[in-house]
Amino acid sequence: MFAQIKPNCMLLEKPIPVLYIFNKVKFELLVVVCLSLLILSFKIQFKGFLPEVPIAIPAFLGTAISILLSFKLNQSYDRWWEARKIWGSIVNDSRSFVMQLNTFTAKGNEAVIKKIAFRQIAWCYSLGQTLRSLDALTGLENYISNDDIEELKQHTNKPLGLLQLNHEEIMKLKERKQLDLFHQINISDTIVRLCDAQGKSERIKTTVFPVTYKLFLHSIIYLFVCMLSISLVDIEGYFELPLLLFISAIFFLLEKTSNHIQDPFENRATDTAMTTISRTIEINIKQLLKETKIPEPLKSETFYSL
Repeated sequence: MFAQIKPNCMLLEKPIPVLYIFNKVKFELLVVVCLSLLILSFKIQFKGFLPEVPIAIPAFLGTAISILLSFKLNQSYDRWWEARKIWGSIVNDSRSFVMQLNTFTAKGNEAVIKKIAFRQIAWCYSLGQTLRSLDALTGLENYISNDDIEELKQHTNKPLGLLQLNHEEIMKLKERKQLDLFHQINISDTIVRLCDAQGKSERIKTTVFPVTYKLFLHSIIYLFVCMLSISLVDIEGYFELPLLLFISAIFFLLEKTSNHIQDPFENRATDTAMTTISRTIEINIKQLLKETKIPEPLKSETFYSL
């Protein structure tokens, strides 16, 4: 049911369509074409009045842009990699959570364990939907009861509401003496780690990369194109334009790459593969519960996974 939402996600080791790449920079390249034609017309009409610009000036600007892009790419990748590590911890803690329930809880509580475990599956999907700014309740009716859904409607933060419901269920098991204090603390610690992972994901989602950095870098690339175009006085116009497009496309593609991976929860092809990871967690949990209906892993039919 979640595959039908078609959220974009992590790029795979498959050929990326040229059209996808072109669409990322088509507007910037159109601006470059306009700037190049405008400067070329000025060079033709005012050839004797335009000052000579040494090639060293655009070369210096190009070096500065490369350094700035390198820094931005490193910072953006750190955010993307942190998001992937967070979801890796969610996989581990989700498995541990169900194994703790199976091991620590007294016999005869299989129905309660299943209820809690299915809430954990719902939490994974709900968190992924929330981080992508989609409906957090979509598809959860397959894992939790209508009463739980009605309860969640009262919560602004739906994944947090699911963790609270599971924590209350654990406390009820403790009160009925189906779970001793030591084991209850261990399970509660796992819930706390899941809550921490949610908070870390939300921090990445809500922390905006400095907009001024992006604006200044973008503007400097256009300045570089203008200066390079003016300095290329000895190159024919029919060769100058493709050269400018090629060089600027490299800078703009690197900039776009950094802009996309700096926000790993924005429903893009560069996202963390939250839906695929959630499906893996669902499969693992249902196998731990010895369920008979086990879904298949999500398979990507394109160059990114869900």
